Amino acid sequence: MSLKQINTILAAAFILFILWFGTEYILSPETTAPGYGLPSWPSGDGDGFLVIKGIRDVVLALVLGILLVTGHRRALAWALLVEALAAYGDMTNVLVHHGSVATALGVHCLTATLMVVNGLLIMRETRKVAAAPATPAPQPA
Repeated sequence: MSLKQINTILAAAFILFILWFGTEYILSPETTAPGYGLPSWPSGDGDGFLVIKGIRDVVLALVLGILLVTGHRRALAWALLVEALAAYGDMTNVLVHHGSVATALGVHCLTATLMVVNGLLIMRETRKVAAAPATPAPQPA
């Protein structure tokens, strides 16, 4: 299996994973929220804030999916690197609010780090293509 195929499979797995849990937050935030890692349920009606997280995750996954399907691999690599910041932000949110350290590190930090690794691998794979010298256009005599 080539590096490109492995990177494609990893990127597709991230996209499906992000779509899955984003959809879970939209459809059933009250049952999905405990897996986020925060120590308590928000007071009052907190469903709306969790749905926002779900919508964010679905949109992030759709951006990655479009880049993967259209073959824009270098842009996909950059998007993976930037979107990993959302998962690092989730990790920070859990830690700052005295949530589960295991969930912060084992779910959010691990996901973000794997996204960074996959983004860097795709960047490495596309570096040769991007660095190839362009053929000069013929000049009129």
